Amino acid sequence: MRKQVHSSICRLFRIFLLAVSAGLLFGTAEKCFAGTDDPGGMALVGENTIRDSAGREIEVARPFSRIVSLYSAHTENLYALGAADQVVGVSRIDAAMDGDIGRWTKQKKTLSARNSPERFLAAAPDLVIVRPMLDHGYPRLMEQLGRFGVQVVSLQPGDIDEMKTYWRIIGRLTGREAAAEEMVERFEAGVSEARNISDAIGERKTAYFEAIHRRFKTFSPGSMPLFALECAGGINIAHDARPSRGTNIADFGMERIIARGEAIDVYLSQTGHMNQATKEEIRSIPGFSTIRAVREDEIYRVDEGIVARPTIRLLEGIARIGAILYPDHFTEEARKKIMRHGQANEEDPDNQGKSR
Repeated sequence: MRKQVHSSICRLFRIFLLAVSAGLLFGTAEKCFAGTDDPGGMALVGENTIRDSAGREIEVARPFSRIVSLYSAHTENLYALGAADQVVGVSRIDAAMDGDIGRWTKQKKTLSARNSPERFLAAAPDLVIVRPMLDHGYPRLMEQLGRFGVQVVSLQPGDIDEMKTYWRIIGRLTGREAAAEEMVERFEAGVSEARNISDAIGERKTAYFEAIHRRFKTFSPGSMPLFALECAGGINIAHDARPSRGTNIADFGMERIIARGEAIDVYLSQTGHMNQATKEEIRSIPGFSTIRAVREDEIYRVDEGIVARPTIRLLEGIARIGAILYPDHFTEEARKKIMRHGQANEEDPDNQGKSR
């Protein structure tokens, strides 16, 4: 009996040692490859290192040349910075994009976080760029890619200042730092152009900006859609909305929307994968007839791609909202002046020469 107890204790001790060893062996790998939120946030570190949204610090000895992007904003920014030839794979959503960028993405391998590591490795990437939602949702894939020598980077800015840092990080990862800096300058010039227009507006309009219709959610203070609204001279009726789980989405509720209904001049609704509400669906909500914007048919749907993604197309979103709120001020000519800053330097149309 005593021998059996001794034997059991020894087995338990060996299991304990194995567990500790596994933690020591694999703990570092998890820090390198699996996302764990870091309070420091993403940043440029020193002259050739970046820190991503998960706290990974990556030294960029040379630009990454075989990139897989699994988020539309990453894909748009890579294209805008002139790194098109460095991209080997995109998401299925990206492959369905329209226009010039759509013709480009359709030539790339389509990948998903649901795919096996083998499918990714078949594209021979040296960098996979995701956003935190995928980093947290598919930690095993991220770890497996890391163990095969593929660098994973998770990025998603939460406000305008972070968006500029994010562009600079993409620039450093791809060797397009000069192009990233130029994009920041062009964006700031476009914002300045819009503010010059909105500063001349006397009586301001108040708007409610819908993020998710079925849950009566709006956007968090400081988010990109509300930045676009503010730049266009609008006043956010839901200024006291509370962020949901640290995201750019905020809880507001049907009762509060209705309670402030008479003060809502314009009802904005982002449209895209997150929200596909029609004007009829918005009108049909019980009690929404008390909202002045609904009664007066001042309901407008705005593409999420120009207000909620951290790309330079946010200038288009500002111009679009400005035209909705103040068409006499944000004329077609004025909108063109704002949006022209979103275009790459005409002397370098492919933007391929803007490397460090």
